[in-house]
Amino acid sequence: MISLARFVRRIAAVPMALAIAGSAFAQGYPNHPIRIVVAYPPGQSTDIATRYFASKLSAALNEGVVVENRPGAFGNMGTAYAARATPDGYTLIMGASGTHALNPALYDNTGFDAEKDFEPITATAFIPMVISVNPSLNIKSLPELIQLARSRPDKIDVALPSVTAQLVLEMIKRQNVPLFAIKYKGSGEAMTALLGNQVPVLIDTVAASQSQFGKIKPLAVTSAKPMTALPEIKSVAEQGLDGFNVVAWNALMAPRGTPVEIRDRLAAEMRKILALPETTKALHDLGFEPAPAMDHEQLVAWLRSERRTDADIIRSAHMKAD
Repeated sequence: MISLARFVRRIAAVPMALAIAGSAFAQGYPNHPIRIVVAYPPGQSTDIATRYFASKLSAALNEGVVVENRPGAFGNMGTAYAARATPDGYTLIMGASGTHALNPALYDNTGFDAEKDFEPITATAFIPMVISVNPSLNIKSLPELIQLARSRPDKIDVALPSVTAQLVLEMIKRQNVPLFAIKYKGSGEAMTALLGNQVPVLIDTVAASQSQFGKIKPLAVTSAKPMTALPEIKSVAEQGLDGFNVVAWNALMAPRGTPVEIRDRLAAEMRKILALPETTKALHDLGFEPAPAMDHEQLVAWLRSERRTDADIIRSAHMKAD
């Protein structure tokens, strides 16, 4: 019979053995292709950016990195799929503010726990929104839109193709600005409505809107400061709403339980990729801003803060899932 003392020593050795095994496993990583799940359709801006990062990461790791689109249920299906994947570093997900901050506050059951089921690797990009108007409205700034809305308190409709766009609207409405939400299934439908003057105002990502600048009038970006690539468009905060900062975002993540060594290896490679001037240009061309560098603890804290802030706005505005 094994003695109690020997049993305790054996149990105590298990974590060390697992750590050694995990380290050895990580040293041989990767030895076959990695996939990055995107919970949205191909061709969407997050998908395009993820394919850029996959290509760069493949070159850095000397191994194939492929993008696997798994859209459905506003991102919940693909995210739940990634949450259940084996945590070995070979299945990652490009998390988004929609899937990892907004949906958990909107749905009773997303099929995953945004915090407990994932290990963040690195934030990749911030995705500012832009408030645009049909030129027939004949205004040139956000204060003019606010003044117009207050003078016509039952008239100004706003096209909203996403929950993030709705967040922007709700925060502006808190300033006693009577604007009315008209929801659309996607950016294409919302832009068509604006161009056809069916609605006078649109809130959407810069990525989805910038190709139409000239036909539509951008009034303000929702990031704290103007975008590097569009310095002529002032931010909401610069136009009177101090502290205003609402952006969508992407962050590379792995299923919880992925070895720390693998997570850190991926994070180090992604930091190098994000520091490349060509990456900055590629993101700017998409209407994104490169995310600032954060260590793991900062990243975890920032994601937790994003979830809490978004949930507070959703609850206070009584927003519901469509």
